[in-house]
Amino acid sequence: MSEHTPTRVAPCCSPSGGRSRAPLPPPGPAPRREASTEGMVLLPGGEFLMGAEDAEGFPADGEGPVRAVRLNPFRIDTHAVTTERFARFVADTGHVTDAERFGWSYVFAGFLPAALRRGAPRPERTPWWCGVEGATWRHPEGPGSDLADRADHPVVHVSWNDAAAYAAWAGKRLPTEAEWEYAARGGLERKRYPWGDELDPDGTYRCNIWRGTFPSKNTAADGYRGTAPVGAFEPNGHGLYNMSGNVWEWCADWWTTDHPATRPLVDPRGPATGTDKVIRGGSHMCHRSYCNRYRVAARSANTPDSSSGHAGFRCIASA
Repeated sequence: MSEHTPTRVAPCCSPSGGRSRAPLPPPGPAPRREASTEGMVLLPGGEFLMGAEDAEGFPADGEGPVRAVRLNPFRIDTHAVTTERFARFVADTGHVTDAERFGWSYVFAGFLPAALRRGAPRPERTPWWCGVEGATWRHPEGPGSDLADRADHPVVHVSWNDAAAYAAWAGKRLPTEAEWEYAARGGLERKRYPWGDELDPDGTYRCNIWRGTFPSKNTAADGYRGTAPVGAFEPNGHGLYNMSGNVWEWCADWWTTDHPATRPLVDPRGPATGTDKVIRGGSHMCHRSYCNRYRVAARSANTPDSSSGHAGFRCIASA
């Protein structure tokens, strides 16, 4: 959403584009909160196989090759950061999100009344997204919407910049892409999802994704048309919830599809610079027919100031 045209246009689930006007200057440094491990689990680290060469995957996204990665121990939030937790951060720091400073953010057209859909700018490649004036984390569907009954839902309309500011305030950080994937796999090796290879084992829904025909009809068979509470569905083997679907999650790394051949990689951090930041996990907008990126090895990216109604984050802390 920066004013320049990014060198990589993110796929369908991650709308980005030129902002209509320059943002106001960002607020000063936020006061730091004392770090707490409440709501986190300790993962032992060690070596795992990262990536996939999946027949359902997107090779151009750099999902492969499968490579050995070794990680040090770390703690990770069991849930994505909720609107309630983000509100505490804002109250403590006065943080103003990128969406608030720019004055708009992307909302799925199907969530909007006709008056807001009419005339809203839409990306050419992804016309189901509308750039809505006044859409923010406080007003997820723009003017007239609020956070009623969504205190336990993941915060959305937060950019990478906003997520990093929250993490610093909480005495934590955003996960590297390798840490995120290790956590998402839940101790399983080379499985498609955090729970195994079958999307709906024994007919049981395990994640919040688009059910039906994208983008015209979502049956909400899994119980949710939009975001779900962060504790919905069963956790993976590490006790982590919604590592697939619900909301995309920002990672620390700059985007690349060029993965080093050194084996094993030790705590890889991604490139030193870039234009887009990695996002992982897919969202409630993902559907197998178009954006099958709720698999644990799937990946995407967006500019650090981009925001939308289906992107959030969780934090980690070094052990």
